[in-house]
Amino acid sequence: MLKLRSSFPIFAQHPELVYLDSAATTQKPEVVFEALEAHYLHHNANIHRGLYPLAMQATERYEIARAPVARFIDAANPAEIIFTRGATESLNLLAATLSQTWTKSQNIVLWEGEHHANLIPWQQTGLDLRFARTTKNGQIDLAHVVSLVDANTVLISLSHCSNVLGRLTPVATLKKMLQEQGSAPLLCLDAAQSLPHVQVSVQGLGIDFLVGSGHKLYGPSGIGFLWGRRELLEALPPYQTGGEMISQVSLEGATWNALPWKFEAGTPNIEGAVAFGAALEFLMEIGVENIATHTAALWKLARAELAKIDGLNLLGEPTPELGILSFTVEGVHPHDLAELLGHQNICIRAGHHCAAPLHKTLNISASSRISIGIYTTEEDILTCTTAIHQIIQDIKNA
Repeated sequence: MLKLRSSFPIFAQHPELVYLDSAATTQKPEVVFEALEAHYLHHNANIHRGLYPLAMQATERYEIARAPVARFIDAANPAEIIFTRGATESLNLLAATLSQTWTKSQNIVLWEGEHHANLIPWQQTGLDLRFARTTKNGQIDLAHVVSLVDANTVLISLSHCSNVLGRLTPVATLKKMLQEQGSAPLLCLDAAQSLPHVQVSVQGLGIDFLVGSGHKLYGPSGIGFLWGRRELLEALPPYQTGGEMISQVSLEGATWNALPWKFEAGTPNIEGAVAFGAALEFLMEIGVENIATHTAALWKLARAELAKIDGLNLLGEPTPELGILSFTVEGVHPHDLAELLGHQNICIRAGHHCAAPLHKTLNISASSRISIGIYTTEEDILTCTTAIHQIIQDIKNA
């Protein structure tokens, strides 16, 4: 088991806290606060424009922050890393720019269980959207995905891990099936939930785009990234216009800057990018394989304890390394359970988890979700599952 709790200041401030909502957002290690503080105390200036030493220092630190992101996902070049406000903005960026290169006769393939961030932006393109089914074990039906692809399919955009069902999408299998069919649409992965838990190589997966979110990777809120193959990003129009994303400007028009700056109009979240880089260095020092082992062990403990509770139904067959367990309890509303646990300083999620269509498919209005982080302990799991059992008994005996 990882012994990292002392690296997270919030647990010193709240020793009684049992935090099992890391799929929503992670707590932050000390190195993130140090990076934020160092920026404001020692390096605060606007970037790219200033010719004085302080501005050059700030620019260097911001640009260097792309390197750990590129290493973390095995990107070929840091210039392929576009900083955004998060995975949601990254997907909006893609939808807004790619749609300018498409025609209304073309189509996009998604999964019926997508997070709203990987659904609504594509709805706004006006293209025909086709939705793959969910298998009985909670996986995207890959055969159905492939069957939906035709000559007019320009993109497949899927969750690498469902934030509800916690199942990893076998991308290599999907790629092989598409190749056997002779299909080659663009492939985008929403990796917001998978990146904190398993090794992801964009080169190894052979995908075209990937998005991630800083606050789910132990970094600050308001920072994330889009990765894309360089030739694809260079061919796309800009997402927003203004300062820094330009090469030349006249009163009559403008030309665009090179990658990655073409997609980063205005003053970016400088300190957020620097602190995000520090968070990823922290994770790489721990090792993603060690994180996966830690998560899987605690997931199995939680699963075994939840299995002892009568009337509790685990949704799907999650991948243990991803640390997500969503469930329902007969006769107990998820909101009631989460609120009552909250009174005991136990934090879990309840609701549709920004995946309302999936819950409709599952014929439930909401679910409860436990999600594990690198600071989670066996004691956290046992405290939570014992409390769930007691709450359910109290409700049934009332």
